[in-house]
Amino acid sequence: MAHELKSVSAAPSVLRHASLESNAIREARIDLAASFRMAAKLGLQEGICNHFSALLPGHDDLFLVNPYGWAFAEITASQLLVCDFNGNVVAGSGKPEATAFYIHAQLHKTLPRATAAFHTHMPYATALSMLEGEPLVWAGQTALKFYGRTAIDENYNGLALDDNEGLRIARAMGDADIVFLKNHGVMVLGPTIAEAYDDLYYLERAAEVQLLAMSTGRQLKAVPPEIARKTYLEMREGDPESARLHMESIRRQLMRTEPEFAD
Repeated sequence: MAHELKSVSAAPSVLRHASLESNAIREARIDLAASFRMAAKLGLQEGICNHFSALLPGHDDLFLVNPYGWAFAEITASQLLVCDFNGNVVAGSGKPEATAFYIHAQLHKTLPRATAAFHTHMPYATALSMLEGEPLVWAGQTALKFYGRTAIDENYNGLALDDNEGLRIARAMGDADIVFLKNHGVMVLGPTIAEAYDDLYYLERAAEVQLLAMSTGRQLKAVPPEIARKTYLEMREGDPESARLHMESIRRQLMRTEPEFAD
């Protein structure tokens, strides 16, 4: 299912790019690697097909992304590629997967707020993307974290193998933080890596419990819009700090069980 990017070219070695080494970049690499590893533990990935990316701190024209051919459970901080928006690997060994480049380059290029962009085919959220109508019905408290923050891309068009498809998905995103890609999966944007992972995690949990409730065959009891909005605003106030602490917890857990993720 995954496709290698054919047009990518290799730029000079990272050793000739001293500006690509800083404490902020190192921390971003570790946070992104931690996101991959924990997503793998929770079964949020699909083979070698899904991808996370993040703008490189201090560089609004470069982004980190996982290399083609490696599962989430194998990713390490140093293994992440640095790419530009033209298909060049500026630092790292390997190439990005084709759809990863065409989707993520356009998201980072056209949506400045997209510091981090996480795309998965995680099972429960993807199942909701396969249904007609609105994916979330706002019947569970966890789902209210996303109230007013979601968009739907109704126009599945096959694999994203050119810039136009990436631009189309970016347009479908609009002002939302989460887009359900009908017949495909989900994309989550965040102002930080920690916040993107936090949203990804809770989105799947919200989808899982909704589908569990739907499986009973009984009618779901939706939260009234005014209460849903109020609850979302209450959640939003603490979300950045909660996401930061969530990421710290993930890093502590991984350092105990698979510390090589930070190498």
